[in-house]
Amino acid sequence: MVRKKKFKPYKGPAGGWGSIKSVTRHMAKQKLLPSAVPELVQQNKPDGFMCVSCAWAKPEPSHPAEFCENGAKATFAEITKKRTTPDFFSAHTITDLRTWSDHDLEDQGRITHPMRFNRETDCYEPVTWGEAIAGIAAELEDIRSRDPERVVFYASGRASLETSYMYQLFARIYGNNNLPDSSNMCHETTSVALPEVIGVPVGTVRLEDFDDVDMILSFGQNVGSNSPRMLHQLKDATERGATIVTFNPLRERGWERFVDPQNPAHMLSSGETRISTLYHQVRAGGDIAAIAGIAKALLSFDDDACANGTARVLDTAFIGEHTSGFSKIEEFLRAQTWVDLERESGLTRKDLEVVAKIYGRARNTIAIYGMGLTQHKLGVDTVQMLVNLLLLKGNIGRRGSGICPVRGHSNVQGQRTVGIAEKPELAPLDQLEKQYGFEAPRKEGLNTIKACQGIVAGSVDAFVGLGGNFLRAVPDRDQMEAHWPNMQLTVQIATKLNRSHLFNGRAAYLLPCLGRIEIDRQQGDEQIVTMEDSTAVFHKSKGMREPASPGLRSEPWIVAQIAKATIGSDASIDWDGWVNDYATIRDAMETTWPEMFADFNERIKKPGGFARPIPARERIWKTETGKANFKTPRALQASFDDGEDDTILRLITLRSNDQFNTTVYGYRDRFRGIYGTRMVVLVNKSDIKRFGLKENDVVSLVTVADDGIHRRMDGFTVLSYDIPQGCIGAYYPEANALIPLYQHAQDSFTPAAKSVPVRIVPQDIAAAAQ
Repeated sequence: MVRKKKFKPYKGPAGGWGSIKSVTRHMAKQKLLPSAVPELVQQNKPDGFMCVSCAWAKPEPSHPAEFCENGAKATFAEITKKRTTPDFFSAHTITDLRTWSDHDLEDQGRITHPMRFNRETDCYEPVTWGEAIAGIAAELEDIRSRDPERVVFYASGRASLETSYMYQLFARIYGNNNLPDSSNMCHETTSVALPEVIGVPVGTVRLEDFDDVDMILSFGQNVGSNSPRMLHQLKDATERGATIVTFNPLRERGWERFVDPQNPAHMLSSGETRISTLYHQVRAGGDIAAIAGIAKALLSFDDDACANGTARVLDTAFIGEHTSGFSKIEEFLRAQTWVDLERESGLTRKDLEVVAKIYGRARNTIAIYGMGLTQHKLGVDTVQMLVNLLLLKGNIGRRGSGICPVRGHSNVQGQRTVGIAEKPELAPLDQLEKQYGFEAPRKEGLNTIKACQGIVAGSVDAFVGLGGNFLRAVPDRDQMEAHWPNMQLTVQIATKLNRSHLFNGRAAYLLPCLGRIEIDRQQGDEQIVTMEDSTAVFHKSKGMREPASPGLRSEPWIVAQIAKATIGSDASIDWDGWVNDYATIRDAMETTWPEMFADFNERIKKPGGFARPIPARERIWKTETGKANFKTPRALQASFDDGEDDTILRLITLRSNDQFNTTVYGYRDRFRGIYGTRMVVLVNKSDIKRFGLKENDVVSLVTVADDGIHRRMDGFTVLSYDIPQGCIGAYYPEANALIPLYQHAQDSFTPAAKSVPVRIVPQDIAAAAQ
């Protein structure tokens, strides 16, 4: 489909009438006017369903409308009246569908029947559920007889706690820990960084902490598009007098101004709430230097206080009692020069000292961050540097303070909690063996990057995908798409068609499942499922709309059927009983994690859910030292390039206002004023001039890599944009082809998608070079 391109700066706030118009437009697009109102009213409510997009917390009591613009779009996409039927698949070959955009594929609507790929016709063809399950089991049994470690069991953040628990158990009984998930692509850095320094793999902030916060520091997170419901907490905090300081390469509207669509007075008066008091456009990969600059200034202010006999700026009592490694981080900070800190951060000493002064005076501070910190070569160091800053003032383990990673998909954090992890030490294997009578594999499994490398190398024979759009979400797309069809088996459990379904193994199945908003009846009884939000609180979710097709099955049912057919029935695992009553799955989870899930089935009924224990909130440090640990970063900048070659730019992959993860709802990135296209590159005005380009030129991006593979993408329209010099922006997932698999975060293997070293060249030159 040809769309008219338009570039028009947006002057409005986040929220407001723009949000209402967008919601109404998408409701009409999915043919839902006004039938979607009952779902919207119950979205993120105690007796309703958890939003299928972001994982931000559900307050109790809830707002009258507890959904955001993107959350509404996600709901409309799931309950759409559009259908992808067998007739559609018979009319379109896979080769033809590969020419379609991500948006147009998913916009066909809900998949209605289980499908099997026929290589001879190049089409998906309908099969019965029995045929699909038997065919999948036969392939998995064949591979298992040779080597069970050659199968990957991937899970997206959509799946419930119940499904995820069953899935990880199936994978381990099958014989491996190959359980990569969405977290590997975004917040695995958090899961590696935080346990080393505070002893927990999740954040320490609850919603109630925003009621007592004096200062909020935000790094690398776009609240307006990725977690808009958080704007309620930010608005309330700033109106109470809290100071919000944002560090992000691009100026994102959600961190600037907000109009609450649920406040009639705001809407009618066009009154806006200023969110950020200060906004600093840090250089991509320069957050370590920015944070180090704030901390260095804080030490200087503390020196002055000591010299003048006034109250200390640092919380020396907390540091002495609760931390380890302070002397090393102090030595590191004092050794840094302001010349280096300014160069790497792209900010001035004065800017950072002003932030340090505000931070030094604040009683309680929350530090929020997203993938702008995690998706770098030194992402782990960056997250730990932010924790260092909090520890200097005792801002962990005190109400109104803490570290707050903002997770993406709605249950991505919960999946890790119930065992979706490639690292054996993250799952209670001894307890699972005792509970289910099998010998659990102890070898570390494949994470997302290693799974991709295995597919390219030919050491992976099968991929089972529990939701998601894996092939579109991962780096090195051209390499991945070329090698994907070499696998023996691919299985995709999905609600809608996406590009991952167009690249298939020698045997391939597409299994349509119920969505979270649909009523899940088992043996005539309506089931609930559960998930964990970004603040480590568990919630229940109950579907309320009739299924899109009689041919759909629930994710627990699908996992149970494949497991039974593949590894056989066992008296210790009542797969059928679990499927008939999901409460029995929660009973099993309680047995596995008695401290975490005590009285699970009763506590989950509580409005607002119940919180998992987080020892660091109580200043109990489950670390090797028994204390919170200061960690010294390995370098001042987190990127793969060293910054010495000014022809190399740092590419930041971005999501638009009209998408969530890989799902593109439309072509209206309202906040950035980009309409009708996603093939744009955002460039600083001075860099446009420096490279001899003009606005609206069409250029290519070429990756700077040393693995001998030429990565180039053509067709980007140059747009002048307020972005730091030396940095450019392009949309995810389109630009993923430019990210080499080996360019990932050290220690966590998260793709380094926020500072990809590239060169920008006129397209005719790039084409000639090829």
